[in-house]
Amino acid sequence: MRKGKNISKDKLLKKEPCSHRVIIPLYIPHENDYYNDSFDIFKMCLLSIKKTSLSPLKISVINNGSCASVHSKLITLYEGGYIDELIIVKDNIGKINAILKALRTTEERLITITDADVLFLNKWEEEVINIFKAFPKAGVVCPVPVFRTQLRLTSNIWIRYLFSNKLKFRPVKNQEAMTRFANSIGWPWLDVKYKDIIATLKSNDGDLAVVGASHFVGTYKKEVFDKIPNTNSEYVLGGDSEYLYSDIPVLKMGGYRLATYDNFAYHLGNTKEPWMIDLYDSLKDEQKVYDNFDSIKKLTSKETSYFISEKIFKKLFTIKAFKKWIFKTKGLNNEQIKNFLK
Repeated sequence: MRKGKNISKDKLLKKEPCSHRVIIPLYIPHENDYYNDSFDIFKMCLLSIKKTSLSPLKISVINNGSCASVHSKLITLYEGGYIDELIIVKDNIGKINAILKALRTTEERLITITDADVLFLNKWEEEVINIFKAFPKAGVVCPVPVFRTQLRLTSNIWIRYLFSNKLKFRPVKNQEAMTRFANSIGWPWLDVKYKDIIATLKSNDGDLAVVGASHFVGTYKKEVFDKIPNTNSEYVLGGDSEYLYSDIPVLKMGGYRLATYDNFAYHLGNTKEPWMIDLYDSLKDEQKVYDNFDSIKKLTSKETSYFISEKIFKKLFTIKAFKKWIFKTKGLNNEQIKNFLK
């Protein structure tokens, strides 16, 4: 029997002002061997976001089948106010499907999706937002420039700026950071040929962005996800999951995949190193100021443009002579062209 009146009935929701959501999927099945440092690295990731963000963003963490000890630690962080939304999934449902648990109900203007092993630096949010403002067609912005992303899902940029000096190769801003990214994915070093020059795009006001964006961290305009599949991904990790859910939606909305020219985050991998701890300890707490990001232009669906750039124009880059000509006109010398064609 029901007695009395439910005090929540007909009550309007009260929402704290927020225009930026960060989504972090987390899978730590145990805390030994490969995963020995994983929770400590995740905690550095989480707290670095809280410290360095400029807006009062909210953080969603999806515990995707992690072990009981990790579950308990997450509850403590949630109760301490470090996590705004904690979603618990008993079994590993896959990285993309875990992200979708939070993504499908997210209302914020900007959505950052990041792996749990990323250390965010001061100014990362500011620089990402600057790219969105400088390049109205930006659909996703990564705070980490990575080598050789110039032809990865960027045909819509090349077709637009094929004969423009705004698109050209320029010197890498932070070679040390690029080397550290290579180390984080298991490369013991990074040859100079991978970190001396990079494809960039210049705005009308002279701002620079790197052409291409990585998957491990990126900030998206919300409308991009209007183009994601209605069904869940079939993969636990990899396959075509990121392509279908985070790559193609950007392009179908006519958006560019870009990165900041300088480095504002680090991919840490699964092992703590002294430099990471030193860098984390040096982070400064930023004062939070609300911004509704109305100045960031919305994207509209560009299915025809997507077809032309991805299904037709993109094929030209399979022709070696065409690629050589493009690379030369965009600033590469003969030796660099040879390296980029390998």
